[in-house]
Amino acid sequence: MSSARPPAEEEQARADARRRSGEDRVPQSRPGVWPGVVAPAATGLLALGLWEWIVRARDIPPYILPGPVLIARTLVEDWPVLAPSLVVTLMIALKALALAAVGGVALAVLLSQSRWLGRSLLPYAIVLQVTPVVAIAPLIIVWVDDVGSALLICAWLVAFFPILANTMVGLSSADRNLVDLFRLYRASRWQTMLYLRCPAALPYFLAGLRISGGLALIGAVVAEFVAGAGGSASGLAYRIMESGYQLRIPRMFAALILISFSGVAIFAATSLLSRLLLMRWHDSEIRREG
Repeated sequence: MSSARPPAEEEQARADARRRSGEDRVPQSRPGVWPGVVAPAATGLLALGLWEWIVRARDIPPYILPGPVLIARTLVEDWPVLAPSLVVTLMIALKALALAAVGGVALAVLLSQSRWLGRSLLPYAIVLQVTPVVAIAPLIIVWVDDVGSALLICAWLVAFFPILANTMVGLSSADRNLVDLFRLYRASRWQTMLYLRCPAALPYFLAGLRISGGLALIGAVVAEFVAGAGGSASGLAYRIMESGYQLRIPRMFAALILISFSGVAIFAATSLLSRLLLMRWHDSEIRREG
């Protein structure tokens, strides 16, 4: 004679069976996605509407403060002028970021292999980082004949150190037990570097890359301001200065918007790269359910 289950246990057993068979599966919504998109968008639209209303209500002239509608119209009308400058600034920033990534990783690997070399060269890298690019940009522009190369060097100096510092921290953060295991199996120094330390340093490198992406753009714009380069190869910083001299303030705001959107795009691209490289194995990118 079998004893009957309590009703609560039977209900729990049926619920477990439905969950295993998929009958009771309800699509889970992501509570953080839509608020994270709608709330900033609504706030931004509200701020733009308030800005436009203040400009119209107080009859503020465009050479003092243009409204968002006028800025958007200027962005469309002056796009043939602003687009080439945007390409120039972006190319300088992206080239500087690529050189900073290659140079920072190479130097970090080199310094991690020799403690004496690290102590010898790292202080000079710190000196370059803490020295404002505005202070050394005039010297670089004087020493380098080509203006484009001088701007690239200035942007590279700003973007270099975060990648170097983060990668060095990552290379030294490998699991000590795994390091001992590699040593036990008589792995060479470069085998340990390639198969253990470099994968451990990848999240740190990508974090530094996200930081350096914005810094490279800032360095390129600041260097353009210092250089004051004009002509067909002029960037957005020159367009801002030109608009200020001519009191074309709507164009100045349009160029500022392009710089801001470029920084957001670079950050989004580096964040996507980090997501793609880490999503299958690193805790920072693995989505936890439940």
